[in-house]
Amino acid sequence: MQKLALFRLHLIVFLWGFTAILGKLIHANAQILVFYRMLFAAIFLFIFIRIYKKESIKVSKKIFFQLAGIGCAMALHWYCFFYSIKVSNVSIALSCLSLSTLFASILEPIIFKRKIDISEVVMGVVIVACILLIFKTEFHFKEGIIYGVLCAIFGTIFSVFNGKMFGKTSSGNIIFYEIFCGWLVLALFYMATGQIFQMNEINYRDLALICLLASVFTAFPMLESVNLMKYISPFTLILTVNLEPVYGIILAFFIFGESEEMSPVFYGASGVMILAIIVNGLMKSRKTKKQKNFN
Repeated sequence: MQKLALFRLHLIVFLWGFTAILGKLIHANAQILVFYRMLFAAIFLFIFIRIYKKESIKVSKKIFFQLAGIGCAMALHWYCFFYSIKVSNVSIALSCLSLSTLFASILEPIIFKRKIDISEVVMGVVIVACILLIFKTEFHFKEGIIYGVLCAIFGTIFSVFNGKMFGKTSSGNIIFYEIFCGWLVLALFYMATGQIFQMNEINYRDLALICLLASVFTAFPMLESVNLMKYISPFTLILTVNLEPVYGIILAFFIFGESEEMSPVFYGASGVMILAIIVNGLMKSRKTKKQKNFN
């Protein structure tokens, strides 16, 4: 069962890494892409939870509005991610995601009221130095890097506050309402600004790809990651998820070729960032084991 769980874990991380590939294959702009991704994902989740599983989706008003706020952060995270891909490439967008570790090392202790881990801050400084090096070397992708950094910020906000919600309602309800509310806020914003009519500017090819993105690469991995928590430790999950940029960058290089070819400095800096995250995870695991043995 443990080996099967690890295989399933790597499968969903691979699927998450492939979302960036689909983001580049879809011709629609980031606004339209995120709008339909969240709409379709919400529909798939509703069908699975309410019709297939026959579970209740009822939540209190307080939890609803909390999930709505987190859903807004999710929508901004996805928008910045796909916009970064559109104006630069997959490699830039994915490498900037590593900054989430730095932002989490600052935000998580504040939200969960724990001491700041110095090793996390040191690792964050290393990652920032690598991002600055990439920014200097790949300056022609500056807009993509800026939106990649914003993507990491909103992704961290989403992840940290999402951690506060688990246990307050079912995991399926949390994911469903976050995605649905994120889409609802986008729809209301587009209606208020008159941009809602732009949502029609999409072809059937893109709709099919977004439908695939929303089901196989969004709804399924999110539900599967929650189910896997029964069999694997949070540490294993977090450590494996850090492989998402690796899968994505390698896939992008083989699929898109020259448009994804970066300088040696980029690959060196990206490698250092990923290595720093993995080393930090291993150090934390060893520290946790020592504390358990001591107790």
